Amino acid sequence: MKKYILILLAFFTVAACNSQYDKAMKSADKDLIIKAANDYYAKKKWTKALGLYERVTNLVSGTDEMANVVYNTAYANYYDKNYKLAGYQFKNFSVSFPQEDRTEDAAYMSALCYYKGSMQYNLDQSSTDSAINELQNFINNYPESEKSKNINDLIDELSYKLEFKAYENAKQYYKMGEYKAANVAFENVLNDFPSTKLRVDIVDYLMKDRFELGMKSSYDLKEERLESAIAYSKQLEREFPNTDTSKDAVAMRKKLEAEKVSFGKLKLERNFKIAELTARQKREENRLADKNNKEENMKNQEKSEINTRQSLRDSAKIATPPPAATFKIKR
Repeated sequence: MKKYILILLAFFTVAACNSQYDKAMKSADKDLIIKAANDYYAKKKWTKALGLYERVTNLVSGTDEMANVVYNTAYANYYDKNYKLAGYQFKNFSVSFPQEDRTEDAAYMSALCYYKGSMQYNLDQSSTDSAINELQNFINNYPESEKSKNINDLIDELSYKLEFKAYENAKQYYKMGEYKAANVAFENVLNDFPSTKLRVDIVDYLMKDRFELGMKSSYDLKEERLESAIAYSKQLEREFPNTDTSKDAVAMRKKLEAEKVSFGKLKLERNFKIAELTARQKREENRLADKNNKEENMKNQEKSEINTRQSLRDSAKIATPPPAATFKIKR
């Protein structure tokens, strides 16, 4: 019996609430609507409270009640986890009502909404950049505020998210074997976030990148990249003495130096073969040149002999007198 009574009470309570909501939504009485909205707000019925605040906004525009409606609407959206909309509304409140005692709180809540709206690190981070800017603006505008004490912690948290995203992107290049791109990406993380907490992990990957580039590089770039990797291993040994980073760098350097020796021998052999091939080609070129010269000389000699014979024939013609003239005598 008691169970049925409780069900009935719940039913009538819901019915009464719906009746109050419907009555307020249909009414043009701003006081009635505001009272209903505030009741739902107090009961944490955010959807209904927001519906009624939206309904009454035009009715209270330009009145003293407008500030309360905007302020409560922003908080209702915040509690309902509509952070982007709430952030806009809190900012609108702080700009529209600068003389209000609640302006500082609204500015803080606006920044907090941007913080809450920051996406996970593996998604687009434009919301995180906006959140950092909003939090920094609050510190700049209210440097003495009690609320500023935790703002720096929130900024550090968001900055780390940006660092971690950049770090993870660089790792993806490494995993795909794009060592040159990975090297650039890791260097950019260090340049963009010089105080990063991921520094040790990043330099470890940079060492691995340079090791892979040196060991797997093409012939023309191999010597330069081996030297670069060896120099970087020595740098890490100095900067991180007696650490795993240093030990790994030394271990890789031994392999790099052995590869450098092997490559030096290969380079000598290659240079010797190139020199030998060059000499052979030079000899062949000289042989062909001699042959061509001989053939050319023979042609010239034949041509000279022909010219000489022709000259002799021409000279003989000139030296021989023409025959005497003869006349026939008529009889």
